[in-house]
Amino acid sequence: MNKGSKVLKLISLEKERQNDTLMLIPSENYTYPEVRFAVGSVLMHKYSEGYPFKRYYQGNKYVDEIETYAIDLAKKVFNTPHANVQPYSGSPANAAVYFGLLKEKDTIMGLSLSSGGHLTHGHPKITFSGKYFNSIQYGVDDNGFIDYENLSKLAKKYKPKLIVAGLTSYPRILDWSKFSLVAESVGAILLADISHIAGLVAGGEHPSPVKYAHVITTTTHKTLRGPRGAIIMVTQKGLDKDPNMGVKVDRAVFPGFQGGPHNNQTAGIAIALENALKPDFKRYARQTVKNAKFLGIELAKYGFSLVTEGTDNHLLLIDLRNKNTTGKLLATALEEAGIIVNYNAVPKDPNPPMNPSGIRIGTPAVTVRKMQMGEMKLIAKFINKSVENLNNKNVLKQVAREVKDLCNKFPVDLN
Repeated sequence: MNKGSKVLKLISLEKERQNDTLMLIPSENYTYPEVRFAVGSVLMHKYSEGYPFKRYYQGNKYVDEIETYAIDLAKKVFNTPHANVQPYSGSPANAAVYFGLLKEKDTIMGLSLSSGGHLTHGHPKITFSGKYFNSIQYGVDDNGFIDYENLSKLAKKYKPKLIVAGLTSYPRILDWSKFSLVAESVGAILLADISHIAGLVAGGEHPSPVKYAHVITTTTHKTLRGPRGAIIMVTQKGLDKDPNMGVKVDRAVFPGFQGGPHNNQTAGIAIALENALKPDFKRYARQTVKNAKFLGIELAKYGFSLVTEGTDNHLLLIDLRNKNTTGKLLATALEEAGIIVNYNAVPKDPNPPMNPSGIRIGTPAVTVRKMQMGEMKLIAKFINKSVENLNNKNVLKQVAREVKDLCNKFPVDLN
């Protein structure tokens, strides 16, 4: 190994940064050492275009076994009859579903970005999903909760072919049964994007959409603690609606969108799914939600305005307008204090996307460190101290030292 490599030195510095700071971005997490080993293994050397036992390249004996095992695990963890573990990430997974099951200019409906949805859920004009399909966006009510009544009205008016139920910054339980009733009322396909909450679903801390949705997509990092990757699953309800739905999705992934799968990624996904079946994982999911709820309570004591006044899942969305700052200013100050969050739009945000009114905070990674309620109380204190001293570099540096001390008491295995 070339220890003098600039890249290796930068990786070492990044490792140090992750060790010494609080990772509070809800979409980030620490994966398992075994997953990192798999992703860095010799599997990255192999091309495997096609599917198990139907490849366009020779030499895939063991790759076929790994992918078949990953598929079986995905079906077992999420209780679905069909799974595809090849998508490179969440956005290509959603794109493959649209490509496989829709026609160009079909109408889709998704939660708007400012209400907590994702760009791939039909964000207009600048995304493929908003550009190549007729996108109708539903939103939240004045209290920040999904407006299911308005969702139903929009669906009956625009007759979408597909409705997306999913979140990136929505802190509450998604009511799959209500989404299902709306989809059935207009004959739409219901796509449940559980990328953020997959680990909570697997751990029993969020209701599963499997009885209600036709298709489920998820990334495999975030709360699931796997590598950066994705899974597409077709439910029994999906197969009842269209017996070829699984085939259509598979063809959309390959050859529709991708060439050879990343076999090292597939192996990492399999390891994460193995762990998701263990009792420890259920405890992890439970503690992740407990930590998020308690952190929200502590932040509220300092006067922070929580969208929906709390959370049911792993994340908090904080409206900073009563703190006379913006999300970008606070996120930048918090980074100096060793606390890593992301600035984020809030419902009906008057500010632009690059300088929105909120921040988004999540507990998956600090829960991996075994932090609990006492540490959430400290984290809330650190955040409040930072917002009160946005321009005081000395105070922010002091907070960073305290954060580092806390992290050292709760080490994470990054080897």
